[in-house]
Amino acid sequence: MIVYPEIDPIIFQIGFLKIRWYGLMYVIGFLFAWWLARRRCHVKHSPIKADQVDDLIFNAMLGVIVGGRIGSVVVYNWATFLEDPLYLFKIWEGGMSFHGGLVGVLVAMWLFARKRGLTMWQVTDFIGPLVPLGLGFGRIGNFINGELWGKPTEVAWGVLYKGQVLHPSQLYEAALEGFVLFAVLWWFSSRPRPYMAVSGLFLTLYGIFRFYIEFYRVPDAHIGYLLADWVTMGQILSAPMIIIGATMLAMAYRSRNKEAAA
Repeated sequence: MIVYPEIDPIIFQIGFLKIRWYGLMYVIGFLFAWWLARRRCHVKHSPIKADQVDDLIFNAMLGVIVGGRIGSVVVYNWATFLEDPLYLFKIWEGGMSFHGGLVGVLVAMWLFARKRGLTMWQVTDFIGPLVPLGLGFGRIGNFINGELWGKPTEVAWGVLYKGQVLHPSQLYEAALEGFVLFAVLWWFSSRPRPYMAVSGLFLTLYGIFRFYIEFYRVPDAHIGYLLADWVTMGQILSAPMIIIGATMLAMAYRSRNKEAAA
């Protein structure tokens, strides 16, 4: 058993300005994405050039923040928003939805690609490997905030939090959706792949990891289980990702095989 360290979510405060660990984790994630993009843009098969990286990351950042926050409010915290409409803007308090952020990034990447004469798949294949580390650091921020805990457990690595030993599901997600997914995608994209293949692999693996971890994570109290006393909102949103991602992978390699046979 591991005792939760009770980390203060606020790093330091200057007057009304509060610097929080949760926000810092997102900053670190974006910095890593920018650094990795600077490296990837020099690869021979990269569709993104060095002078486009800053705009790409800025657009992705907006997509993540706007889409992630709106998704969290609409799907998970609608009642809170109705009581306090300003809650939508209180990002520093936590509450970001991956699935909402994904939609926001897709829109941002479509606009970026359209403006520069690229296909959206070229852009999403490039940025896909840059995303997981940010997801991992975000989940660490959830752990520091003491939110999104797992179910009670007796495993040796369970975390004692407020009198209960719980699965540290935030750290499971940080490991799988963050660092493992990054390692696989970075390796997979290190050589030329068919259009949509990297994007399809991202959706497939993230969907599988998230669907699996939901078995250990406690659903939001005001939502609970939505089907058969075990299906969560996270699983309902992740299942289509697995199907769509696998379909994209199949289409990507089928198209390449047809081109090779022509």
